[in-house]
Amino acid sequence: MNAFMDRDFLLDSPAARELYHGFAEGQPIYDFHNHLSARDIAEHRVFRDLYELWLEADHYKWRAMRACGIDEKYVTGDGAPEEKFFAWATVLPRLAGSPLYHWTHLELQR
Repeated sequence: MNAFMDRDFLLDSPAARELYHGFAEGQPIYDFHNHLSARDIAEHRVFRDLYELWLEADHYKWRAMRACGIDEKYVTGDGAPEEKFFAWATVLPRLAGSPLYHWTHLELQR
């Protein structure tokens, strides 16, 4: 059995591991379902911090934060970017087993 979220996370067969590690792993990621605006992508926006990149426009993370009782100031309100990111970090352990938990850990891992 593989360790949780190791290099073979979700690769449940020898064929899956061969295809991913042998062919796909080094390829660029084209994520057509993301929360960046087309303008940000076209203009090669440089994000100042993790808040801008991860939280500024991600309604899935906002919904999770609200469901966990985070004050709106730290979701879409006037909280400082660092405060908003730390608010997200406090919610993450409560999301274990959800796609948001896995996506965040995969992003940090890679």
